[in-house]
Amino acid sequence: MYKARYYKADGEQGRARALPDGLFDGVVNEAVLHQTVNAYLANQRQGTASAKTRSQVSGGKHKPWRQKGTGRARQGSIRSPQWDGGGRAFPPIPHSWEQRVPRQVKALARRSAFNSRAEGGRVVLVDGLEFEVPKTARLRDYLGAIATEGKVLILTHGVKRSVHLSARNLPDVHVRRFGDESPYDILWARTVVIEREALDELGAQAQESEE
Repeated sequence: MYKARYYKADGEQGRARALPDGLFDGVVNEAVLHQTVNAYLANQRQGTASAKTRSQVSGGKHKPWRQKGTGRARQGSIRSPQWDGGGRAFPPIPHSWEQRVPRQVKALARRSAFNSRAEGGRVVLVDGLEFEVPKTARLRDYLGAIATEGKVLILTHGVKRSVHLSARNLPDVHVRRFGDESPYDILWARTVVIEREALDELGAQAQESEE
């Protein structure tokens, strides 16, 4: 069973809390993580790169000069790839880079990513972050108070717009609603900060399903 550091809303450290076994089961499947991250990055590609072949470029109906006797290399068309303004050999064609990953594989990758962070003690539990108005300095000071290192992923209990806006100007801080994060998001961060209420709700749902 993994444990995580716990901090109160004012930044004061409390007693370490146990992480739920349903999500933090200790399994880190590197092959599944590799597959899922590759698919995620591939799906970010737009696939809109395009260029014309020599058959798609206008002009070049006749030979630029006769075949022999000019002292120059023979040419068949000014739209050949070696000509300035000519077509391109083997051009990129718009297509989809989408890779589909089965739902169960995604779930295993998500658990593996969480476990990889929990193994190094890089999962932090906090009380609910309640900002009446967006305040970047307040969020930055709070993260400094709870001793986060490097890039930080904050997982909130539900959508909290003020927290999202507070982190907008912090390049090394991303905010996601708990459950919306991808394995890439988790692996991107060195420290994962989770609101305690989100894990409590997850544990309650697991208990109800067992009953």
